[in-house]
Amino acid sequence: MSEALDFLLAARPEAMGAYFRFLREAGKHLDPKTRALISIITKVAAQTDDGFRQYIARGLQAGLSANEILDGLLMAFPALGLSRIIWAVDLLLAMDIPEFRLEAMNAQSGQWHRVATIADLPARGVRRLACDGRELFVTCRDLEFRVFDSRCPHQATNIPELALQGDRLVCPRHGWVFDLASGACVEKGDRPLHRFESRTEGGSLLAYW
Repeated sequence: MSEALDFLLAARPEAMGAYFRFLREAGKHLDPKTRALISIITKVAAQTDDGFRQYIARGLQAGLSANEILDGLLMAFPALGLSRIIWAVDLLLAMDIPEFRLEAMNAQSGQWHRVATIADLPARGVRRLACDGRELFVTCRDLEFRVFDSRCPHQATNIPELALQGDRLVCPRHGWVFDLASGACVEKGDRPLHRFESRTEGGSLLAYW
């Protein structure tokens, strides 16, 4: 949430509360993916950079695929026009989200990826790793592993290793703070890091996406 919205919520809580209640009520019969897709389209119509980043992240978290998001934008062509769709795609390319790379969009389904050799991971602690086009944070607790996407769920900002503060991770863009033991957002924001399914096999840590 922006500082301006924080200010308005504090200065005019009744009015802003009514506005957010209206939004929830207006979309209460829609499934989360449809709500997220409509929100993305409205941000493209208004060409709001931060809002678009935020709702792309929400849409992916709600389960939308990159192909579904592009289909939604193209289906809205009569309302958006080509220039706004190009604006959105330019921003997506600049964000370099793995789901929107052509090789990922052309893949039929997810698969298991070898993240690291277990012997190379600490028994306790956090390690930032790159694997098959993704960047990850891996937490190790007595040989129990959790694998998290390095991208903040707020606006898909790729969080660098320098943002690590022990077991806490602070997104440099808007200050969301995450507990890397669980992935939960513990300050500023309201959504956790995306966690990938993982397993150990043959001395390696594998993750699925």
